[in-house]
Amino acid sequence: MSQRSSGSPHTAVTEDERLLQIPSDERRTSFTHTDPWRVLRIMGEFVEGFDTLSDVRNAVTVFGSARTKPGDPYYEKAVETGRLLAQEGFAIITGGGPGIMEAANRGAQEGNGLSIGCNIELPFEQGTNPYVERAINFRYFFVRKTMFVKYSTAFVVFPGGFGTMDELFEALTLIQTGKVKNFPVVLFGGSYWQGLAEWLRERVAGEGKIDTKDLELLHVTDDPREALQRIMQARERRTHSKRAIRA
Repeated sequence: MSQRSSGSPHTAVTEDERLLQIPSDERRTSFTHTDPWRVLRIMGEFVEGFDTLSDVRNAVTVFGSARTKPGDPYYEKAVETGRLLAQEGFAIITGGGPGIMEAANRGAQEGNGLSIGCNIELPFEQGTNPYVERAINFRYFFVRKTMFVKYSTAFVVFPGGFGTMDELFEALTLIQTGKVKNFPVVLFGGSYWQGLAEWLRERVAGEGKIDTKDLELLHVTDDPREALQRIMQARERRTHSKRAIRA
């Protein structure tokens, strides 16, 4: 998910930033400022996330820029994608914020599906969009990212910035290493992703940094129905795999 940033220093300090800081001698005197205390808070976030999403099965997480405005073609396509997925029984998970996240949550509501938002504490304000029905607020990025993968069966990645790229490549790494299976990653927006796709093929795969077959982990499209079809095919493969295991 792409987050809004001005590039200037922020006065507010997030829990992620505190976690990654070395505590000063003064702060060592208070247990609530120590890393062991943070471990308890982190554990609490995991428990809350697991409890809140425990009934979610076939969900699709949609990522993309928080800066995409209503009326933008990608915003409208994200609404349509969310609606089509919801109509086929998929819950929609987003980062809970504005832009593409709002659009996908809106589509989930229009398709009478479950609309979930996993928001994150940021040094700049990002409220939960009005189309989220089930919201969870996180302090730590890595806890939130676990929820995206654990409760999703596919990612649809719309144009976005660093946050979107982060989620995209983490998913690809998990698939490449066999941590998750039958997990499609759909890049929405051929013109936006073309340069990245070419670089991966010509430079990264071309120099042997990844196998050529790893490029098959990505599917690029401009059609919400094609994205839906890809995700439904993966759902069918998972169903068949479960039946084979039971047999």
